[in-house]
Amino acid sequence: MKIRRVGSYGICRNADGRVLLARNSDLSEFPGQWTLPGGGVEQGEHPDDAVVREFAEETGLSVLIDTLRTVTADVVRLATGPLEHTDRLVYDVSVIGGSLRAETGGTTDRVEWIPSQELAGLSLMPFTAYALGLTDSPPPATSSDEPLARPERVQRFGAYAAATDPDRRILLTQISEGYGGAGLWHVPGGGTDHGETPEQALHRELYEETSQRGRVTGLLGVSHRYDPAALGPEKRPIDWHTIRILFRVEIDVPTEAVITEDAGGSTSQAGWFTRDEIDKLELTELARAAVEEIDSEKTR
Repeated sequence: MKIRRVGSYGICRNADGRVLLARNSDLSEFPGQWTLPGGGVEQGEHPDDAVVREFAEETGLSVLIDTLRTVTADVVRLATGPLEHTDRLVYDVSVIGGSLRAETGGTTDRVEWIPSQELAGLSLMPFTAYALGLTDSPPPATSSDEPLARPERVQRFGAYAAATDPDRRILLTQISEGYGGAGLWHVPGGGTDHGETPEQALHRELYEETSQRGRVTGLLGVSHRYDPAALGPEKRPIDWHTIRILFRVEIDVPTEAVITEDAGGSTSQAGWFTRDEIDKLELTELARAAVEEIDSEKTR
């Protein structure tokens, strides 16, 4: 069986440059390994809120988010059997209060400020080693034919592009009939597949929905949307929570925007638009945010 989860974690350093790490307890799937403080995003919770909550639970410290540092994903076989794909958001955070203490009765049992020269000697979770710059990103496991668990409570992780060409035209897609937001113009992108990193999903979706090839130039941020009474593909209610990563993308050699995915998908058409043309379109919330980010670049 394959399962999905989303986690938020924080890199926190003190004045001496030491990084705060937590050790996984025997209640964890990975006992004894050291990890960045953090954990699973609860249903309907914004990832920003999750990292603050998890930090307080695991370390006793109150933190403030400085920036979203990176997003990654990994797949591991749990001791209990399932093949688990975890999408991970890693933030830089700063301490604003609280007192350092270990978690009691949870999935971590120890917290310490670790000098940088000692990190390589610890048994680190692979994503932690990657986030701290000690290794390359761990490759996702090869997808298998095992069925993906589809509970009535669904948490979806997606990657989207705020994409422009050399003439500063913006690439948009229109949502098909039968899907939420039908008729609105959206940014290219969609849900990540099991075993896929956010950037891999971004490039796949960009080509499927618009036939474009681009390069990622930045990470603009994360947003979420919670709809506890959404309708699923079979028109039955689903407790739906989607977490969306927005990347800045440059299309150096733009072509005509053509849908390459099979008919019947969530995209009805795609196109390049000037800024004046976009003002005449009805946009999704995420598309408006992408356009605002692109507009803000002119003033920097």
